[in-house]
Amino acid sequence: MADSLLIRGGRIIDPSQEIDKTGSLLVRGGKIDWLGDGAPPATDYNVLDAGGLIVCPGFIDLHCHLRQPGNEEKETIATGTRAAARGGFTTVCCMPNTSPPLDSEAMLNYVRTIAAREGVIRVFPIGCVTVGRKGDELADLNEMEMNGAVAYSDDGAPVKSPEIMRQALEYSRDFNRPIIDHCEDLSLTKGGQVNEGVIALEMGLRGIPAAAEETIVKRDLELAKEAGGHVHIAHVSTEGSADLIRAAKEAGVRVTAEVTPHHLTLTEEDVLNYVTLAKVNPPLRTKRDIIVLLRALNDGVIDIVATDHAPHTKADKAVEFTHAAFGISGLETALGSLVGLIFKSELTLNNMVAALTVGPARVLGYAKLGTLEVGAPADICIFDLHKEWVVDADKFASKGKNTPLAGQTLKGKVMATLYIGNPVYMDETIKIRGQRE
Repeated sequence: MADSLLIRGGRIIDPSQEIDKTGSLLVRGGKIDWLGDGAPPATDYNVLDAGGLIVCPGFIDLHCHLRQPGNEEKETIATGTRAAARGGFTTVCCMPNTSPPLDSEAMLNYVRTIAAREGVIRVFPIGCVTVGRKGDELADLNEMEMNGAVAYSDDGAPVKSPEIMRQALEYSRDFNRPIIDHCEDLSLTKGGQVNEGVIALEMGLRGIPAAAEETIVKRDLELAKEAGGHVHIAHVSTEGSADLIRAAKEAGVRVTAEVTPHHLTLTEEDVLNYVTLAKVNPPLRTKRDIIVLLRALNDGVIDIVATDHAPHTKADKAVEFTHAAFGISGLETALGSLVGLIFKSELTLNNMVAALTVGPARVLGYAKLGTLEVGAPADICIFDLHKEWVVDADKFASKGKNTPLAGQTLKGKVMATLYIGNPVYMDETIKIRGQRE
């Protein structure tokens, strides 16, 4: 059996190298060995025919919730990484709002051990900014850095104290790790359920104003400017936040930002009739917000797309709207959601691939990820831009079936995912054959 694989005849898109052409890739020893036209420099290899398909670097999700430890009824590292592989992801960064939180050497090592044993793709842990995510005391960021933390966040809650946020950003300046903040002024969101506006009034629900996000975005940008650290703004959802980030970048502040597929494709109207599956934090906003967010993503003001994959049990959502959990299970629908924007000419194909590959790799500072450069790990996503499929949440690999897209037809489907050269997901129509078959 050949230990090399030729991915033949696909449209290769690699924004890290400004490549967009029809060609072939040779994978050998878990790495990209050759990229080009014609015959590869090898005599023995298996073949995956990628004619008519897109071949790109494996996707990187900078923001997902794997729930382990403590909430394994919602998700585990095993089920979450399998869901990620189905979505084309070869690297995921898991948020620390677990139980107990990921705020120490012991907790990070636990995640890394489980991921190595049960995960099917790469898992990078994100450590807490504060001890226990309580907001009172800076966690030992250096200890977590030495044990695999790639970033720090109190996600699920903001870093309440400006002084602690400033200290974290000073650490970021010295050790080159991003501080990811969930920007939410809790005094403005208490009891809030949906976006503040007409829809909230129609539903008789307390609204969550755009100002709740924007006031903390503005605070963190000012602190990053003062400290010289790298602040990464999570799940940007408002026009005002995008404008603040644009101005900060123009002023030289070290800031990056992410947007989720659902904040680019769904609006506050999707929660009408009390659809708990569309209840998310920050809430779905307006069509105007989506227009501005898409412009910011296409312009590079928003650097990446991240799923904020938030799996829940059916019981978490099958309750009265005000008691339903916030969150959408997004790993397996991310590509299909985004491809719809391409066909509406609202997002370019190359910008989409960049936002899922080299963009997050650069935010993390990993030059050998998010690329098909020769010598890089053979993390590869192969997808069919035109293939239509119906979202069947009951067939998700994720334990979280909580998607407002259930029953919808999406265009754009992952056909195969390779992690370090090994197939970790393959559509039933994709075959790997011997060289002479």
